[in-house]
Amino acid sequence: MKSRKEEKAMEIVWQTPEIRPQRQDYIFRDGRRHVRPYNFEFICHVKKRWAGKTIVDLFTYEFKGRPYDYYVSAVKSGRIQVEGVMVPVSYIVKTSQKISHFVHRHEPPVMTCDVSILQEEPDVVVVCKPASVPVHSCGQYRKNTVVGILEAEHGLAPLFPIHRLDRLVSGLLILAKSSSKANYFRQQIEGGMVQKQYIARVAGEFPEQEVSDLSDDTLIKGKTACTKFTRLSTNGIHSLVLCEPVTGRTHQIRVHLQHVGYPIANDMLYLSKLVNGRSTEGMGADRAAVNSRPFLTSGFCENLSTEHVDPNEDFSIDPMCTNCPNLVPKGYDVHEEALWLHCVRYSAPGWTYECPYPDWASLS
Repeated sequence: MKSRKEEKAMEIVWQTPEIRPQRQDYIFRDGRRHVRPYNFEFICHVKKRWAGKTIVDLFTYEFKGRPYDYYVSAVKSGRIQVEGVMVPVSYIVKTSQKISHFVHRHEPPVMTCDVSILQEEPDVVVVCKPASVPVHSCGQYRKNTVVGILEAEHGLAPLFPIHRLDRLVSGLLILAKSSSKANYFRQQIEGGMVQKQYIARVAGEFPEQEVSDLSDDTLIKGKTACTKFTRLSTNGIHSLVLCEPVTGRTHQIRVHLQHVGYPIANDMLYLSKLVNGRSTEGMGADRAAVNSRPFLTSGFCENLSTEHVDPNEDFSIDPMCTNCPNLVPKGYDVHEEALWLHCVRYSAPGWTYECPYPDWASLS
């Protein structure tokens, strides 16, 4: 029989993915869009390799973000349950059992740039994705996503992204309003019918002639990948380059620009690697980019969303939360910023969508 203390602890209203993002969920502070921490039920099912472990050992070794003592307390208080009921800390889990972990969830902040709607049609919405915002739910992000923000601030749901942009990349993003329309777009992409264009601001004076890079097995996890590059302008220190990926691989443009010797000028990941035998210590323009950190905004931030919530309003503190009393979750790099890579155009027979250039695209 549950004690009054345990019953009170379980009176919290827990959120599930079915509870949709709302406008009031966001807090705006210091140029960042935060999500007010919320109570959330994480659900998983016991894998074969987990079976036979105690519930506490399972969480301690498989979910290392919290200490052992936390998991002991979470099991005892009912924050961790098996098949919807409380269990002792010595409980041995069995294959396929449903495990719930009720947590006070803190999402990482993103930049305050609005998700600007460029075009809306009956079955399609086209937006300019800000850098730092993931497209859809992933990892620690659920509400601080393009899909979540569009639902909270514009009532657009459900939405089906038909292509992906890395979290630090900005620009054109096409979302379908139905799964059938999304499948139509994806079939065109998979059939090689869609032409994609990005712009990048790279270190150095990029060659005047068109450059193509076809990756070998060592560049992009053994997958064939090809990108065409054309210089648009240069000031001798940086160059603005049109990037046309023929294929679509993770970090493809970033990897290929680094491989040809002209990495994106504020790409801390690829600037730190050897480029055609030259380290970043020997690249004056690259070094200047690293040291000056000239990328505090995405370069495309209009209509900042600062009026929705009182920025000084407090959020509820959870005494068991390992992130409270801070708003930002532990381990988040507050200095991570926008990448100088921007999607500008997607086209196929019968349709074309375009996005304006960001401010950093001017080299004057």
